Amino acid sequence: MTGFRVVGRDAPLPLGWKSIAILLTTLAFAFFVCSMLLLVQNKSPWTAFMLLLEGGFGGPYPLEDTLLKTIPLFLCSIGVSIAFRMKIWNIGAEGQFALGGVGATAAVLLLPPGSPVWLMLPAMMLGAALAGGLWGFLPGMLKLRFGLNEIISTLMLNYIGIELMRYLVYGPWKDPSGMGFPMTAMFPPAATFPCLFGRTHAGILLCIVVALTLVLFLGRTRLGFELRAAGENPRNARYARIRYGFLLVFVLTLSGALAGLAGCVEVSATFNRLQPNLCTGYGYTAIVVAWLSRLRISSIAFFSFFLAGLKVGVENLQMELQVPAAFGGILEGFILLCVLAGQFFHHYRLVRISAQQEEETA
Repeated sequence: MTGFRVVGRDAPLPLGWKSIAILLTTLAFAFFVCSMLLLVQNKSPWTAFMLLLEGGFGGPYPLEDTLLKTIPLFLCSIGVSIAFRMKIWNIGAEGQFALGGVGATAAVLLLPPGSPVWLMLPAMMLGAALAGGLWGFLPGMLKLRFGLNEIISTLMLNYIGIELMRYLVYGPWKDPSGMGFPMTAMFPPAATFPCLFGRTHAGILLCIVVALTLVLFLGRTRLGFELRAAGENPRNARYARIRYGFLLVFVLTLSGALAGLAGCVEVSATFNRLQPNLCTGYGYTAIVVAWLSRLRISSIAFFSFFLAGLKVGVENLQMELQVPAAFGGILEGFILLCVLAGQFFHHYRLVRISAQQEEETA
């Protein structure tokens, strides 16, 4: 008789046809399982699959929708990846995203009406980065001073940040002329990211600037080198007198600031106001993107676009097939779960062994 044994790879599987095959296999498995749910509702799985692809990638309009969702997802993902490089687990991008929306809105409300765009947009981005950065700074200081696990603190701060945002739109910042709906007043034109082509706005330029800046920072600066060294071996970093405590707080603050920028882009370019449904899971999906991309900035761009397209496709499938709203969440969540689980095969492989070999190694 023969069996299989899990064996660790000498190095993670490089990006290539094998990694693409793993990704496609996990996607196929996720859709196969969800197809069973569709068949129970007398819906065609093949039709659903085509609607999924058409909804996210099937023409100029769907591609614009996908690109619009890619922008905030990319900014959240690149922020999360910075913390992950140091093996600091920031699970709080969703709350930092919400606080970014709050910071940007605060800038709009505090600046005098009629402020020019060259003042309004930078003030909004600064406010968003400061608010999101604060939400990253807090767990950094808690870990540094009291040893509190950053996974727990960043996760718990998600709920506080989101509820704080909702308190403001239901209370002090609620638009008096909004007919009772919980939202702020519409932003003035100067507070809206300008469109570049079609519905695609200047947030894509912000993504490019942030990506290039981080590439230069990580590759050309001493602080970037210390950050990478501390992530690869924290003990050796301390021995080499690298300021580990400072880097810990710095990366969590920077990670939060980038997620806050994503919140600024969303309230400015998508909603043109702050409203309770600002948070739609970008912060949590960013964790999946960061792992799939192995923290490479170029790969983050690809997987952000890919998962944003799946998100748009799921919405299209839900509307066209008239399936329950919960099915869209199930499909999206199961796809992300399977794709993330497929990462196991990037680090391990199955080796066939005979019963005799198994006895010899036992």
